[in-house]
Amino acid sequence: MNYLTLENVSKSFGEKILFENIDLTIGKSQKIALIAKNGTGKTSLLRLIAGQESIEGENAKILLHKNIRTGYLEQDPSFDPQASAIDTVLNSENEKILAIKEFELASYQKDDRRIQKAIEKLEDLKAWDIEVNVKEVLGKLNIHDLDQKVGTMSGGQRKRLALARLLIDEPDFLILDEPTNHLDIDMIEWLEQYLSRSNLTLFMVTHDRYFLERVCNEIIELDHGKIFVYRGSYSDFLEKKAARSQNDHANLDKSKKLFKKELDWIRRQPKARGTKAKARVDSFQTIKEKAQQNLSDDELSIEIDMHRLGGKILELHNVSKAYGDKVIVDGFSYKFRKGERIGLAGPNGSGKTSLIRLFTQAIKPDSGKVIVGDTVKFGYYSQDNEDLKEELRVIDVVREIAEYIPLKKGRKMTAETLLERFLFPRSQQQVFVSKLSGGEKRRLSLLRVLMSNPNFLILDEPTNDLDIISLNVLEEFLASFEGCLLITSHDRYFMDKLVEHSFILHSNGKIKDFNGNYSAFKASNFKDESNKEISHVADSIPEPSSGNDTEVRKLSYKDKMELKDLEKELKKLELRKNEISLIFQQSDLPGDDIQKLSIELGTIEKSISEKEDRWLEMSEHA
Repeated sequence: MNYLTLENVSKSFGEKILFENIDLTIGKSQKIALIAKNGTGKTSLLRLIAGQESIEGENAKILLHKNIRTGYLEQDPSFDPQASAIDTVLNSENEKILAIKEFELASYQKDDRRIQKAIEKLEDLKAWDIEVNVKEVLGKLNIHDLDQKVGTMSGGQRKRLALARLLIDEPDFLILDEPTNHLDIDMIEWLEQYLSRSNLTLFMVTHDRYFLERVCNEIIELDHGKIFVYRGSYSDFLEKKAARSQNDHANLDKSKKLFKKELDWIRRQPKARGTKAKARVDSFQTIKEKAQQNLSDDELSIEIDMHRLGGKILELHNVSKAYGDKVIVDGFSYKFRKGERIGLAGPNGSGKTSLIRLFTQAIKPDSGKVIVGDTVKFGYYSQDNEDLKEELRVIDVVREIAEYIPLKKGRKMTAETLLERFLFPRSQQQVFVSKLSGGEKRRLSLLRVLMSNPNFLILDEPTNDLDIISLNVLEEFLASFEGCLLITSHDRYFMDKLVEHSFILHSNGKIKDFNGNYSAFKASNFKDESNKEISHVADSIPEPSSGNDTEVRKLSYKDKMELKDLEKELKKLELRKNEISLIFQQSDLPGDDIQKLSIELGTIEKSISEKEDRWLEMSEHA
């Protein structure tokens, strides 16, 4: 059954055409993701499908099945600031949901008489199944203070509130704009399972590539105003897009050859031409346009000559910090080394941003010391970057920081060129900041941080509102960054690609330094002291070791030597793994070499996993 049909639909923003004469059909149980660059019309298409924007175009039609209910999750939802959380989440005319609302309020206020009356009402309406769903959704999205006023909530809390309201309402057709923004990793993994239910129909925009892979069965790409449909998961999309890109480049080569041939012919002809010659001249313009297409894959390679890092970088000595009863850090010590790539993982509210602010000395610890080396130059990209002046042009915003960025061997890269590398073409560099999309503004804020040429880069949720194409460009840049890198992000794909080990934040202020990225941590089935498998980072991270030698002496001499050997072997394996990854980036790698290296990489990853398990087992007894 078709839920939605678009025919010949167009949309423009001022003089800019976002998409033109597109056709689209969405059927029951389809789970479709929309992929496009920021500023090319993703949100406009979602709003159009949700009925919040009008369609444009001659003979344009939008047909929505009359017997289905549609729910739309906006990027920045707005609610009555005076309404409570429970009133907002359970705002419905559905009699069963109203009964659940009364039950939840009575339970929250511990009013036994109201609870009993509410139970009787739920039993009369046979609404317990819905009540179970409400409990699950509110619990998983960490919505517990039901009396809290919406006006006192952060943007992330409001986004979770809107998502909870949508899931509880259970519409037939879900339209979701970046549903994973402001969710921690446990929430995202739960949402993956929830949305994978076979009876749900989805059309969504998300930058979370693991989420795409596990939830969607179709990808639609919006590119230069037209849509391309790819059946299958995100990995299928990558494979099919590569094939389409190869075909496009082959056609472009043909067009360039034909253009050269036609250009030679045009130049040889006299000014007065016959009818056939004029027809050939007219078709020349079409050939020219095809030949001059830009099929850039947005690859990025920049060798920045960053500020030198000395021997002392960043040291934390028995640092503790609390806000009232909320312990953020409890007795944490660590010395950063050159080139480290660390990820911060933990649930929302566990103190990741506060920990970063301790690192940069924006706040002071309650006890202990934070020492920053003299050569360290931080580049800090925060979640709430609001440093952009709306009245300035894009190029002027970057030039406020620097006119150019120094490269190796004495070369320089201008602000204009760096903007181009980060998907701001010359024409867009003259646009006012106020005209940019949310994702484009975040990309511009990131560029300002990079233009300051830091040697210690800190990124606090850098992936929010960035499209996948921008993320690929950013990942390529960060992969070649030679300084220290500290990232906190709910985007598991982004973290897995860049992070080498992780600080896992415990709810009581303890921090575990894990040798690997977050996915490796989850895959390790990390055990607590009761030997129970850990399922939620928030509640079950083991106590970190203090890192001194007195604890290690509890092991036998043989065990201590094995532990040291394991650390050396793991380092060698990781180095070889990185070498193979770099070799794979070579475009002219023979097929036989690819096969051999793939087998070797599989063996290395298996060995790393086994040795990490053994290392963790021994560390538990250290």
